[in-house]
Amino acid sequence: MSLRPRQEPSRDTARALDRSAGDLATAAARQMETHEWYRELPAGERSWVGLVAQAGISEFLRWLHAGGEIAPSTASIFAIAPQELTRSVSLRQTIDLVRTVVDVVESRVELLAAPGDEQLLRESVLRFSREIAFGTAEVYAGAAEARGAWDARLEALVVDAVLRGEADESIRSRASALGWGQVANVTFVVGQTPPIGARPFESGATVAVDRLRRSATQLGVESLAIVQRNRLITIIGGTEDPLSVVRELADCFAEGPVVVGPTVPHLFAAGRSARAALSGLAASTAWPDAPRVVTADELLPERALDGDQPARRILIERIHRPLTEANQAQLLDTAQCYLEVGGSLEATARALFVHANTVRYRLGRISMITGYDLTTPRDAWSARVGLGLGRLVAAERATARHQVVRQLEESSNG
Repeated sequence: MSLRPRQEPSRDTARALDRSAGDLATAAARQMETHEWYRELPAGERSWVGLVAQAGISEFLRWLHAGGEIAPSTASIFAIAPQELTRSVSLRQTIDLVRTVVDVVESRVELLAAPGDEQLLRESVLRFSREIAFGTAEVYAGAAEARGAWDARLEALVVDAVLRGEADESIRSRASALGWGQVANVTFVVGQTPPIGARPFESGATVAVDRLRRSATQLGVESLAIVQRNRLITIIGGTEDPLSVVRELADCFAEGPVVVGPTVPHLFAAGRSARAALSGLAASTAWPDAPRVVTADELLPERALDGDQPARRILIERIHRPLTEANQAQLLDTAQCYLEVGGSLEATARALFVHANTVRYRLGRISMITGYDLTTPRDAWSARVGLGLGRLVAAERATARHQVVRQLEESSNG
């Protein structure tokens, strides 16, 4: 489609426009003050917007001198401003900027146009603004595409740093660039990656990550997502109820358990959540009936069996240690006996020579102290593993002490 006007404005009109270019830019800058979003911009960004408005007027004059035979250059208008401006000023706001410049020029048509050129100048301004509006949309689309690719690379770097437990200044800077500098209540989540994409040319990884991001946005939570080998990993933030959020996101993962790590205060402490979640996923095959969305904490026994030392320490601290304190000997005996006889109150009472109600009371105390209810199969299994690990550690310590004593005795005798 040709942009050439039906009739070119006269030289007098063109010269008048050239002489008034500075005044038009100044008037446009003043008119921008009527927009609230412009007033809220930092001074530096307001100056960039003013320069863009001035460049727009200069490009209009260049286009007009060429008789409208060439397409207006959107690139020359926006090249003066940094690409980061597209983050601060939205497409809609940029259209407001274009309209403001057009309104300023239109308001002065009677003063600038030579007799008979008024209508032609109005038409030229409107057609120029239409073309610039289309070009502006292309600029923002390109910026969004480039920003999306860059953000994806930043996400991968940040999540990889979390996996390695890094929290140096470079990671903090990258996290801040993604808007995660102040995000609280951070949770690491991992599951299997869907095998195929929605279209033949799409990978399951691409589809899963995009779908997960959209779903998290709809739920009003922050998210980072990547695919690492066959694992789909996401870090969610800004929610105090991560389990309900992950249940909504579960369809983004392949079949199998989706493991939720413990919630930590901020992203830079998420290494602990990541290690627990990844350990839980690796050990989850030992619990065939695990829930679809399962916490790393619920998988402590399986993680301990798989050699996860932090999981072993947690179980010992929660179960064995509090029941081996000096005043809890009866509770320890009751727990061990109850587990050995298969969870029977009567059999436990007979073995300990106490009433069944006494056993029931002690089981309640055990639940209160440890957080594990031995009358439920899953908690009983966890307690059995925790007590067994505690006995092993106690035996190792006793052996180590005995060896130290022997060495001291041998050295003293020698």
